[in-house]
Amino acid sequence: AVKQLWGDGDHMAEIEDMMSEQKAIRGERAKSVWDLLRDRAVRWQLITLFLVVSCMQLIGANVVYSYAYSVFTKAGIPPAQTHYVSLGVGTTEILSTVLCGFLIERAGRKTLLWKNYTVMALALGLLTVTLSLQDSFFWVPYCSVALVFIFIMSFGIGPAGVLCPLLTEIFIQSYRPAAYVFNGVTNWIQLFILGLLFPFIV
Repeated sequence: AVKQLWGDGDHMAEIEDMMSEQKAIRGERAKSVWDLLRDRAVRWQLITLFLVVSCMQLIGANVVYSYAYSVFTKAGIPPAQTHYVSLGVGTTEILSTVLCGFLIERAGRKTLLWKNYTVMALALGLLTVTLSLQDSFFWVPYCSVALVFIFIMSFGIGPAGVLCPLLTEIFIQSYRPAAYVFNGVTNWIQLFILGLLFPFIV
């Protein structure tokens, strides 16, 4: 099964990891969210997961998606054509996530996270500048559109692509269902709070 999934090659190290994990959790039931929160052995994994999920919410991806339409229309793209640009945004996100799949083993998760968070922060800083200078030069709105695409590509290659497999890599099998529940609840609670607070911040 491993050869069918990963192709020919020596996968004995991975198989031995799977076997040792299987021995370690033999007969152990799946843990609940309450078990996950109480167990000190997985405290650092839980903190890591919480921080990565929080950074994903606070980096501003939802804001960029919310304001992308107005950025595109101010760049001179006719409202009837903006759905094509939106399709381009979605395609960019899919391609960048696929690219992350190829880069994640070579570059490493930490590198992909930090480098892409840096690119995203720079893109947001420059986007703030270009949006304030929108009417100064004819080419500034196009820079805003390019920065939206750069931001989305960095988001797909970094945080969005790294967070998905992170849960299975830092938690053993018995804790994974609870970790997925914790991840989903944390994500949606933070999204709800941001949704409530953002209009007041604006």
